[in-house]
Amino acid sequence: MPSNATGLKRIAIVGAGPAGLMAAERLSQFDYEIHVFEQKPSAARKFLMAGKTGLNISHAEPLPQFIQRYDAAEWLAPWIEACDAVWIQAWMKNLGVASYVGSSGRVFPIEMKAAPLLRAWLKRLLAQQVQFHYRHQVVGLKGKTLRLKSLKTDALEQAYNLDFDAIVLATGGVSWPQLGSDGAWQQWLSSDEISPFQASNAGVCRSWSSFMQPIFGQPLKRVTAWVAGHEKSIGDIVISHYGLESGLIYKQGRALRQQRQAIVQSQGSTEQRMPNMTLYLDLLPELTESQLLKKIQPQAKQSTANLWRKAGLDPTKSALLRELIDKSKWSDSAYMAKQMKQLKIELTDFRPIEEAISCAGGVQQQALDANLQLKSNPRVFCCGEMLDWDAPTGGYLLTACFATGRAAGEAVHQYLETA
Repeated sequence: MPSNATGLKRIAIVGAGPAGLMAAERLSQFDYEIHVFEQKPSAARKFLMAGKTGLNISHAEPLPQFIQRYDAAEWLAPWIEACDAVWIQAWMKNLGVASYVGSSGRVFPIEMKAAPLLRAWLKRLLAQQVQFHYRHQVVGLKGKTLRLKSLKTDALEQAYNLDFDAIVLATGGVSWPQLGSDGAWQQWLSSDEISPFQASNAGVCRSWSSFMQPIFGQPLKRVTAWVAGHEKSIGDIVISHYGLESGLIYKQGRALRQQRQAIVQSQGSTEQRMPNMTLYLDLLPELTESQLLKKIQPQAKQSTANLWRKAGLDPTKSALLRELIDKSKWSDSAYMAKQMKQLKIELTDFRPIEEAISCAGGVQQQALDANLQLKSNPRVFCCGEMLDWDAPTGGYLLTACFATGRAAGEAVHQYLETA
């Protein structure tokens, strides 16, 4: 149980993910007693998981374009401008971790993994007297008081209360709860301060016939995807046993949610079953419809399958057409050319939020002041994925966590300076 032996103002940070660690780093520049509480046995487990296949930590695209990737762009802009890809690369370099910008514009540490960066970061925070309390769960928050419980198997102590001069909540959303972000913190706030969480950067569901089973796990290479009335994106999509999966699908997630919400609102609140969502695909974006039509016009001794293949459709794309288009239409060249350029796919849902890379929803902007301070409890500041913002993968998620964590740390310092 940490005691206030220093006589310094005492700060609690709940959650040892990227946002919480960045808040701790900013506050460690000043003379405070800083305690980080993490219910897992170690820090930043989701961060480490994200870095297993290559830690995409930010993106080097022009800042105005970068900021527009967020649904809450205007809200986040000041913090991201102060903590952009250039700042993050310099911060990594200061930790002894070199980085590079890939051909896609994504920023990676040269070693690609998250573990070396995290080790260097934690080492520096410990040297700056930040105190970490692992396997300590916050089970309540009231005013300036945290109710804490040790999760150590040999611990005999019961839940206990500790008071702090300021509290930073960096508790994450609700995706990948097994890594620590279980959303239990929502009970500490009122329901009107939180937007319901929804899966983001998640696969989408559609029931396939048995015909598609041999195609599961195969990619639709270089296709254009869009939702009516929204921006188009190009990339690959993997056909899964449950539907569709890939970064290209993630990019369309926000538009799909908006489409569904618009349908629900137009049909009224009596909707018993969530309506389907509609995604469109251009299977051959390098060809115009007229060019395609010429290529698939019936020819002597040429089968439909062979014509499609010569037009550029690989077996996966051909299988998808056969799954979605009635067989009686396959020989109608004009109709099929249109379908290849604008194939309509009805989707029933997103994958469960527990499987999502991130989530939309969280603490609403209106519940916080301009410094991420909770209006209902000025001792408390919020940051990271628990805030109500959304972004695609590609370095945007981590950047916003870093940026809001740093902003919350600065805001706490300003608050304590004037308190």
